[in-house]
Amino acid sequence: MAAILWLANLSAAAPSGSMSATKRDLKFPFGSEKVRGVNLGGWLVLEPWITPSIFAATPDTVVDEFTLTQTLGANEAAKRLNQHWNTWITANDFSDIASKGLNFVRIPVGYWSVTPLPGDPYVDGAYTYLRNSLDWATRNNLKVMIDLHGAPGSQNGLDNSGRRGAVTWTQGDTVKQTLTALNKLRDDFASHPAVASIELLNEPMSPDLNMDTVRQFMTDGASNLQGHNLAIAFHDAFLDVTSWNGWGGPSSSSSLLLDTHHYEVFDSNQLAMNIDGHVSSACAFGTQMATNNKWTISGEFTGAMTDCAQWLNGRGVGARYDGSFNYNGKSSSYIGSCSGKTSGTVAQFTETERSDITRFINAQMVAYEKAAGWIFWAWKTETAPEWSFKDLANGRIIPQPLTSMSTAVCG
Repeated sequence: MAAILWLANLSAAAPSGSMSATKRDLKFPFGSEKVRGVNLGGWLVLEPWITPSIFAATPDTVVDEFTLTQTLGANEAAKRLNQHWNTWITANDFSDIASKGLNFVRIPVGYWSVTPLPGDPYVDGAYTYLRNSLDWATRNNLKVMIDLHGAPGSQNGLDNSGRRGAVTWTQGDTVKQTLTALNKLRDDFASHPAVASIELLNEPMSPDLNMDTVRQFMTDGASNLQGHNLAIAFHDAFLDVTSWNGWGGPSSSSSLLLDTHHYEVFDSNQLAMNIDGHVSSACAFGTQMATNNKWTISGEFTGAMTDCAQWLNGRGVGARYDGSFNYNGKSSSYIGSCSGKTSGTVAQFTETERSDITRFINAQMVAYEKAAGWIFWAWKTETAPEWSFKDLANGRIIPQPLTSMSTAVCG
């Protein structure tokens, strides 16, 4: 009943830049300080394109963490994943993240690592690494957003949900199971000094889901998390970034944080833009973010301007950019060649690529700081340099220090 009353009592919060008074008890000063962070993608939730080496020696039918663990079996999967968890992100990474001028880390985790379900092939162990990472964050003065990245049944049908294929979240008991996972994250970590936010669910896919059901889930999940000095993050479900202005919480709690993901590589029209078009699009999106009545961050974005990175769209799916995309009855038309773009290093960028990626990233950072800030996807990758903050910063494509970025790029 409390959740229903909450939904009825829509918040009339001020625009994102001025909502400081009612958030004084949160662990991060949203609004007065911009979120500048990175995602620890590919660590506790596998994605084939981030760490292709884990998937390369497996059959083509292995396309996500579910099929990987199912194919390898419990013992071999546990052996390989523990090796990965122990080495892909370490305490040293948190020190390096802080040294790059960042203040936030978003950590994706799947429900199966929090509250596993009978019959799932996933293996245990990631939760211990999540727990350890919070202490690493504290030692480096970093704040953490724990992001529930995968829900039972998959909320988007993508490999980043743990299971690629049908979107069956909201069927059966899956929503209840998702809330149970969120409650455990709250009970175990809400009091940790590093945890400034918990995200209710990453990228629920509209129109595959009933949005009334999604909003009710958001309402129930946020109701369960309020009162713990947390910013309650929620994804915009790929709706217009202003579409959630009419949804909110009680006037006594303005701790809602909208997470929108701005990519310009998953749409053929955007892929066809030149660098000026990409910069203009990013700047305009940041302006739109700043009009929201809730604090808004771009919780995922990238330096990439093509979808050529190996397996970015899914193992065996192809790329829209070169016309090889073919998945679920959808295809694409040729825009340009992916030759030399499927894998590589920052050192292999041409001078034009260096200049364009630098300008594009700079524009996005400036644009998203018109609102509450940004979290880059991802901290590191094996072979996709446009997506690797660590490599881009070391290569001086992301400005170091961050304060040296040009604010004039968006006019």
